[in-house]
Amino acid sequence: MCRYSIFRRSIDGFFFTLFAIVSTLTHAAHPNLVSSIDDVNKMRAAINESGYFSNAYIALKAKVDKQIKQPITVPVPKDGGGGYTHERHKKNYQLMYNAGMIYQLSQDKQYAQFVRDMLLEYAKLYPSLGLHPKRKVKSQNPGKLFWQSLNEAVWLVYTIQAYDLIHDSLNANEIKEIEQNLLKPVAIFLSEGQPSTFNKVHNHGTWATAGVGMAGFVMNEPEWVEKALYDLDKSGKGGFLKQLEQLFSPQGYYNEGPYYQRYALMPFVTFAKAIENNQPERKIFEYRDGIVLKAITTTIELSYNGLFFPINDAIKSKGIDTIELVNGVTVAYGLTRDSGLLDIANQQKQIILTGDGLKVAKALDAGLATPYQYQSVAFGDGADGNEGALVVMRQNIKSDKVQQALLFKPAAQGLGHGHFDKLTWQFYDRGNEIVSDYGAARFLNVEAKFGGRYLPENNSYAKQTIAHNTVVVDERSHFDADVKVGNKNHPELLFFTTNDHGSITSAKIDTAYQGVTLKRTLALVNLPELEKPLAFDIFLVKSDKAHQIDLPLHYKGQLIDTSFKRDAFTKTLKPLGAKNGYQHLWLTAQSKPNAGLAQITWLNNNGSFYTQSSIVDNDTDVLFTRLGANDPNFNLRNESAFIYRKKGVKKHTFVSVLEPHGQYNPAKEFTLSAQSELSSINYSQSNGVEFVEISLNNGSRYLFAITNDLSGKAKFSYNNVDYQIDDRFKIIQLKNQQ
Repeated sequence: MCRYSIFRRSIDGFFFTLFAIVSTLTHAAHPNLVSSIDDVNKMRAAINESGYFSNAYIALKAKVDKQIKQPITVPVPKDGGGGYTHERHKKNYQLMYNAGMIYQLSQDKQYAQFVRDMLLEYAKLYPSLGLHPKRKVKSQNPGKLFWQSLNEAVWLVYTIQAYDLIHDSLNANEIKEIEQNLLKPVAIFLSEGQPSTFNKVHNHGTWATAGVGMAGFVMNEPEWVEKALYDLDKSGKGGFLKQLEQLFSPQGYYNEGPYYQRYALMPFVTFAKAIENNQPERKIFEYRDGIVLKAITTTIELSYNGLFFPINDAIKSKGIDTIELVNGVTVAYGLTRDSGLLDIANQQKQIILTGDGLKVAKALDAGLATPYQYQSVAFGDGADGNEGALVVMRQNIKSDKVQQALLFKPAAQGLGHGHFDKLTWQFYDRGNEIVSDYGAARFLNVEAKFGGRYLPENNSYAKQTIAHNTVVVDERSHFDADVKVGNKNHPELLFFTTNDHGSITSAKIDTAYQGVTLKRTLALVNLPELEKPLAFDIFLVKSDKAHQIDLPLHYKGQLIDTSFKRDAFTKTLKPLGAKNGYQHLWLTAQSKPNAGLAQITWLNNNGSFYTQSSIVDNDTDVLFTRLGANDPNFNLRNESAFIYRKKGVKKHTFVSVLEPHGQYNPAKEFTLSAQSELSSINYSQSNGVEFVEISLNNGSRYLFAITNDLSGKAKFSYNNVDYQIDDRFKIIQLKNQQ
């Protein structure tokens, strides 16, 4: 469906309202949200057959049977995130939904009665509640049951589905009490009571519009549906459709990054499914060239070894088995029958009890799954896909297991959850994070740690530029850590391409610092003689004034060796700086290597060694750090990094090669290839072509040539031999006489 003009939307909105009224009135029976009556009939038959679906039903029923034997507890809210009352209300909405589904499939009224009784308890409690006692003082969106209204909206998304599932078991008085004293007040509170949040193009707004819109379908309130779709005044400036237009790029990348893409996926997919079931004339899954389905597959692509890439505010333990993506994969398979999605469903090891869940289960029973093929992709950022990109480069894909992945982030700021980390990167190998990103400073739902909310160190360290693997100028963060400035500026993706040798990408930004241009080129390529790919990194910093330039690399593992002497601080430690994240880094050692090749090797717990080989001059300092300074509450993890520092320069190019090598096996007591195979690196450029020449210990020499020509093609001469680039870069084995 094409985007509407405001005028067209007002006209079409009138007819859609008529459709909605007719559609809703004809749905006299329930359920009518995610699962239809036809779905329920098919599921009832399936639970009597052996297979994935009946197994899931039996397991969930056993779980619910234990839970409903306990007394119903609907406590007066008093705790923040992670506290007892917070967690109790979360468990309640999950239990109501599960019990409602078991009722539909088993037709045993005890489950419906349990949900009814809990809803009636909430109907007694909710009218008496004011704003939550643990709400943030400055918060624009406090809740009543929860400290923030976001959680209230999540509660409604689940609870309205539970109510839909048991609706037809209730008498008129019960329906009136539950709707008038609970569901309607919650819906009004989340919409008219908090218009700035409801109309906001943000994941908080997505959850709110989904909850209120779904309540409109269930409670025969078509006006709620229209407001959920087009915002409170139905102007189209906000609402669910505007969120679909602005929060995702054309490829389905969500502005706040994978962690929040995963979180927002649940209301996007769930509400879309409810719209499809109630108003199929809207063709919601075709809207904006199928953006909802693209968002689901993009979420899968933004993972490695089952976990999401932890950029921006992210908890590193979240991965493809989260219920949000389980739900997304299930709906996507129901619509597309893509057998690769069944591979992801197999890995998720969860079958949900819906009509689409039944389709997944039957397909798995029939053995229809095929390996999901991960890709190397540049995901454009911004509503039009032209606000930078998030680049994923993968290499050595064997079967369905991705061995290496390099993530490059010349992406937009990412709103309030974004970090100041333009042109940062991460590297993964053998299932592990090697070059790391801190992610969020937060202990989710651990009340003792700042109420489970984001820690103060999230702002003082995790968001700051020094916490990432990108250039820091004069110990200041990008955009001086101003979110509003960051949201107005973004890098430019110069190019991204893949060929038989691997992948390469390049991007630049000249607004992170006034008068400073940053340009970075990263490549993940194979050399014929090496077992694993090399990661090439060329980072140009150019300014009209002299600056101190730091380039940190945060690594996972134990430092093994350096090719230069280190002066370690073994008796006293001091912070590296006073602010912008530097105050949290202990300076543990420092060095000034001789000009030439500087190599740093560490051992990851995957049993492999990693060496970063860098070109340095006589004025390059190398600083070794450990996280934990100025952290009296021990909120930060003890992670390690090293920093290449140049002082008083207007222009500098950092050139390095990351090399995975060797194996360490303490159980079998052997070590293989613990030393780097690289013996030298040289960098030069001529006529728009950049050259990185590397030599191996066995005498072999290779030239990595990159063209910056807009066409991606170039002819050049190197050591008096002519060559040609046809696809942005070329790997050339040099003869010894060259």
